[in-house]
Amino acid sequence: MTAFMRFPQAAGTFYPKMPDELRVALDRCYLAAVDSPGAKALPEGRVAALGAVIPHAGYVYSGAVAARVYRRLKIPGAVLILSPNHTGVGPRLSIWPAGTWMTPIGNVRVHERLTDLLCEECPNLEQDTLAHRSEHGIEVHMPFLVRERPDVRIAAVVVGTQEPVRLDKLAQGIAKAIGRTGEDVLIIASSDMNHYEDQATTLAKDQLALDRLLRLDGFGLLDTCKTREVTMCGVGPTTAMLRACALRGAKEAILVDHRTSGDACGDFDRVVGYAGVIVR
Repeated sequence: MTAFMRFPQAAGTFYPKMPDELRVALDRCYLAAVDSPGAKALPEGRVAALGAVIPHAGYVYSGAVAARVYRRLKIPGAVLILSPNHTGVGPRLSIWPAGTWMTPIGNVRVHERLTDLLCEECPNLEQDTLAHRSEHGIEVHMPFLVRERPDVRIAAVVVGTQEPVRLDKLAQGIAKAIGRTGEDVLIIASSDMNHYEDQATTLAKDQLALDRLLRLDGFGLLDTCKTREVTMCGVGPTTAMLRACALRGAKEAILVDHRTSGDACGDFDRVVGYAGVIVR
């Protein structure tokens, strides 16, 4: 099992590596999340959800958007996280096999039964650690999950493809695997929105993607990002999440928040978009 200890790689860059500093950083994210106007579309309090889109940038940039989503969710005991492959290494579809994901403020165990069922139901999914070793798209969510539900267990999948057929098969397998667990499972698509254009361009391109996302149209989202050059890094994971949630009976997607890195740092010439969405 030691071989499957996933040590933090983004600590000290995307978020603080010292436990006390990390807790303070999380506190700041949640304090900034109190007055989220987008959340008014949701019922009061926390809601049960089938899926969510949550950003994965450095906490100073997207942490408040992430916190706005997490503070509205009822986190079940099992969470499946789908991340893009930022490094380009490893299989097209890879799942962390077993063991533990470590964070400075607590560790998260892998949900081994869900992981095994996903491998059974998703024929192209490979048990692999290489794609995960330097991937931040899953890791940055771990401190939030530890804070929200310390006993949570996860399945962690890196999605290195945007091929519709592969994503559809992945989504179908996810829906079947979750059904076989007999548990409530939240699917998190880890994604930022458009990258490195000015504020106005990014907001416009993000809206094109969000229009599809909020209609639960995963493959329309995929096509829009391709044809309109929306550089949404997690479009593959988000497409698979939306399709899997639709198969599980999703009725709506609700925008919780939408901002950019410029809103956090004041530089609006070259920004990254961040959206928080709950699917239920």
